[in-house]
Amino acid sequence: MPLQGRAFTLRFHLNPHRIRLRMSNQSKQKKVSKEAKDVASHSVGIVTPQTLHFDQPLSLVSGKTLKQYDLVYETYGELNVSRTNAVLICHALSGDHHAAGLHAGKGKKPGWWDSCIGPGKPIDTNHFFVVCLNNLGGCNGSTGPNTVNPDTEELYGPDFPIITVKDWVESQARFADAINIQAWAAVVGGSLGGMQAMAWSLYYPDRIKHAVVIASTPKLTAQNIAFNEISRKAITSDPAFHQGHYYRFNTIPTKGLMLARMIGHITYLSDASMGEKFGRERKTEAFNFGYEVEFEVESYLNYQGERFSKSFDANTYLLMTRVLDYFDPASEFGGSLEKAFEQAKCNYFVVSFSTDWRFAPERSEQLVESMIKAGRSVSYAEVDAPYGHDAFLIPTERYMSIFSAYMKRIIKEIGE
Repeated sequence: MPLQGRAFTLRFHLNPHRIRLRMSNQSKQKKVSKEAKDVASHSVGIVTPQTLHFDQPLSLVSGKTLKQYDLVYETYGELNVSRTNAVLICHALSGDHHAAGLHAGKGKKPGWWDSCIGPGKPIDTNHFFVVCLNNLGGCNGSTGPNTVNPDTEELYGPDFPIITVKDWVESQARFADAINIQAWAAVVGGSLGGMQAMAWSLYYPDRIKHAVVIASTPKLTAQNIAFNEISRKAITSDPAFHQGHYYRFNTIPTKGLMLARMIGHITYLSDASMGEKFGRERKTEAFNFGYEVEFEVESYLNYQGERFSKSFDANTYLLMTRVLDYFDPASEFGGSLEKAFEQAKCNYFVVSFSTDWRFAPERSEQLVESMIKAGRSVSYAEVDAPYGHDAFLIPTERYMSIFSAYMKRIIKEIGE
């Protein structure tokens, strides 16, 4: 049985390969468990990013070519002698290579998935060699809009080509070649990262043993594309955007990027989590009868937007949302998701969250049904959690338990 544990209620649905786990939404689930906090305190420690340079041109789905490029990455844990314990972590829209640990001299903020990567955590660095890249088009060191175009010796800006998930996987495969990884024990990702895990299973089926797809979807709905368009319009309408050439004017479309992040952030949270965290609490007892920030939720969104606008590149944000829009692997197989997954050879672990309305559980169920019809081995968990789409980043007890259980299965397979 793929997943076991006292915290789970197991229900079999029609197919023995599919296991559905429903977790009761008890009040204690609304807070991160003490055990999870204890686990989160065990870090991989101080980590140093590394860079690989590639001179081999990369042909993109768009028809354009990157003549050369850099990929920034971090690694955690040790590669075994047989080189079979490597796990690739794929980041989501605003993520990067810094998934775990701390950077020397850069404060106490850990990597974006530090709760899941490290000794004794679900992706256990006592057993796995873990790799995380900053994808092409990112803004934290890898070649992207805020890096120099060798043809012009100026920053790429809006001239950086549109990237697709398939392009990312191709660049990641070249990276794997460069560090002599023939096959990943698992490719793991949440949200946009989950799309990359799926793509690996389709385009490089012999180089991936397990695909862990968390809070993801087979393609964006019209509503999701609409949210992305509003975010893009917020950025491009900012007078400081200068058609994407804001670097030349030594300015940043701060207001647009801030608004885009605020819009996005709302879609990552559930109504229940926002209600519990903020309700209708105000910063002052009496109404101000104006348009300044009065409610705590307003203050929170403004803070998140302002902080994000100081650390993320606007052109990268535009690009990342377009990557999301374009993802639709079934389109390459006559619109059949089942035929798409017939290309795969790996095992799948799919996780959704009950209050995630951005990538709802129904989207994960669609993935699972197609995987099963394609003859793939699938384990599926729908976790009751009040945190919306962001639940994949929050170490709630049951989520950590089922995640750990599946990864321990992989550890047994590789003999670690």
